[in-house]
Amino acid sequence: MLASFRSLTQAAPRFPHPRFLAQPAIQRDSRFKQISAADVQAFRQILGDAAVITNADDLTAFNVDWMNRYRGASTIALKPTSTDHVSQIMQYCNHRLLAVVPQGGNTGLVGGSVPVFDELILSLSAMNQIEHLDETSGVVTTQAGVVLEALDNYVGAAGYRVPLDLGAKGSCQIGGNVATNAGGSRFVRYGPLRASVVGMEAVLPDGRVFDAMTTVRKDNTGYDLKQLMIGAEGTLGVITRLAIACPMKSSCVDTMVVHVTSSERISPLLRLARQSLGEVLSAIEYMDSSSVRMADTNLSHVSDPLSIPDDPQHSLVLIECAGSNAEHNREKLEAFLEAAFEQELVADGVIAESETQSNELWELRESLPEAVLKAGAAATLKYDVSVPIAHFNEMIDVAKERVKDLGAVQVCGWGHIGDENLHLNVAIQDDTQKDTAQLRLEPWVYEYVSGVGGSISAEHGLGVMKAGAIGYSKGDIAVDVMRTIKDVLDVNGICNPYKVLTTSSQ
Repeated sequence: MLASFRSLTQAAPRFPHPRFLAQPAIQRDSRFKQISAADVQAFRQILGDAAVITNADDLTAFNVDWMNRYRGASTIALKPTSTDHVSQIMQYCNHRLLAVVPQGGNTGLVGGSVPVFDELILSLSAMNQIEHLDETSGVVTTQAGVVLEALDNYVGAAGYRVPLDLGAKGSCQIGGNVATNAGGSRFVRYGPLRASVVGMEAVLPDGRVFDAMTTVRKDNTGYDLKQLMIGAEGTLGVITRLAIACPMKSSCVDTMVVHVTSSERISPLLRLARQSLGEVLSAIEYMDSSSVRMADTNLSHVSDPLSIPDDPQHSLVLIECAGSNAEHNREKLEAFLEAAFEQELVADGVIAESETQSNELWELRESLPEAVLKAGAAATLKYDVSVPIAHFNEMIDVAKERVKDLGAVQVCGWGHIGDENLHLNVAIQDDTQKDTAQLRLEPWVYEYVSGVGGSISAEHGLGVMKAGAIGYSKGDIAVDVMRTIKDVLDVNGICNPYKVLTTSSQ
């Protein structure tokens, strides 16, 4: 019998006091003008008074990221409701040389959605209309400010699902998801989000509207320009509308958790899961023993269903199967578990017997970020990286070794095994140790990832945190091509400056 957990809200938790506001050493671009009273009046004429926010207290939520690590100093936030509004704003800002930060749900981890200095904040939260779902093709058209969970509920009523699932789904917005090419736990089933974006409307930095809002899945008419916007983190323009291809929602879902006693068994376990479960495998998630223990200790509403020991070699793996035939699903899952025991890949396992129990298992996995934030009373460091599965435990172990003498620092890791995405997390209890811990881990994290052929950003983007580290994952020519594209589309550099690519002055 699984433990009884209370329901965990899907909204991203916020913390009342900034705890780690260290910014990279960046100089404000002298080309950009500061917001004047005349600018404020111009924006009020475009949007109306209610959509122009200038009160300092009201601006705090826009200026600070949800982890309270990055804080900007913007004096204005705008809340347009239409593409035409965004076009007028961008045209005005480009003419006036006012830097702009597009902002969705502000749930990112790398400072990409908040100002570095006093950039104007362009919030998409009022562009929250779902326009249409084609119930034959499964393509939904929507404004960019729609919250992911709301979009999923909308298409779910017609038997579809959004091909993306995140712990922050109650707060994040679909436009921000696409702008960062967000990953999540369903990547192993549906692939990258960019593959499901069939249409897009975006406003370029000079105010021109880029319209590629097709709703058909096949279009071989030249360059697929919308792909430039996907993953660009708002540095090339502002995504305003999207057409997303949604798969059918599975009629039956089974979830299980297994206990793995050695890091060497993770890779063969994944191979077995792919071989045995095939087309019904919809998620496979890794949780090291430290992260499980952190959740057990700091959160009252979750617990370890298999009581694994606090040993760095031990971990939990959550596996989900989704299909159209319940009997077929369960047969595959039970056959997989039997084979895993026979091959000594797992020491224990439990299959959820109801939707409630399935939700309980997922609550443990999705509560891990909250557990780390509660454990890190002074600060938290988060590294979203791609590394071969064989290096998951090694990377966590080496990180622990690098900070073990600091005492009040805990390191843990979890991630998406199916796409080799590790979330390395560091919880710091002593405020005096946060800078030392960061210096111990950076740039080592990026050097390690580069050395094993990985990526320094698996799904959260580069933002301001990793802009200066792009060379660990991209060669000089690739970065030069990216700069060329940026310079052509954003001549004045006003669109989310200081993010993704550093400027020549940095």
